[in-house]
Amino acid sequence: MSHIVTIKTEIRDAGALHAACSRLGLKPPIQETAQLFTSKATGHCIRLPGWRYPVVCQLDSGQIQLDNFAGRWGEQIRLNNLLQAYAVEKAKLEARRQGHSVIEQSLQDGSIKLTIQVGGPHAND
Repeated sequence: MSHIVTIKTEIRDAGALHAACSRLGLKPPIQETAQLFTSKATGHCIRLPGWRYPVVCQLDSGQIQLDNFAGRWGEQIRLNNLLQAYAVEKAKLEARRQGHSVIEQSLQDGSIKLTIQVGGPHAND
């Protein structure tokens, strides 16, 4: 039986966040207080290519803080890619934690299809 799932991404898992950064070829997030344009934010900071300020992930709330000045200080697609990579890595971690296998497939439209086999051996790491 197949199920379609829509996920609202909240970043709460440090391991999945590190895996997402690795997947995208980014430096690992650093826990720090970062200067944004007019404020400071504390959390796991990620520096996206071409972005003036870091993306700050607050794992306790799941929220992120950023300032890209409506795309003038950083392309939105970079943030979208990070959120997608995090969602994929978190879903894979949770499925494997519960003893399921995961097969990942990149689709032509840029989306990623995960097939989770309940109770199966780990596949396609």
